[in-house]
Amino acid sequence: DVQLVESGGGSVQAGGSLRLSCVVSGDPYSRLCTAWFRQAPGKEREEVATIRTGVVDSVKGRFAISQDNVQNTLYLQMNSLKAEDTAMYYCASGLRLPTRCRYDYWGQGTQVTVS
Repeated sequence: DVQLVESGGGSVQAGGSLRLSCVVSGDPYSRLCTAWFRQAPGKEREEVATIRTGVVDSVKGRFAISQDNVQNTLYLQMNSLKAEDTAMYYCASGLRLPTRCRYDYWGQGTQVTVS
């Protein structure tokens, strides 16, 4: 089993910055893949960044993902935030399969609101 606890969300003005944190603990094999996802109201959940592949194109140049293996913490640094970044942000972890990751474990989410 894996536990994920996010923090760092909040309300900011457009152009501002936030850093999300996610403390990950539990079965090490289920933590080989880690990532950030987000879900805006009325939209499907979308991948934002993974440790393996980096950030998606829509946030490239503004967001960065990093990991502190000593503290078992995953980070998402978000700069130059836009209104369209408003969403619930989730960290996830799971198994590394031959061609992809399977995210079986999810945090409770942290809200990011950009106005």
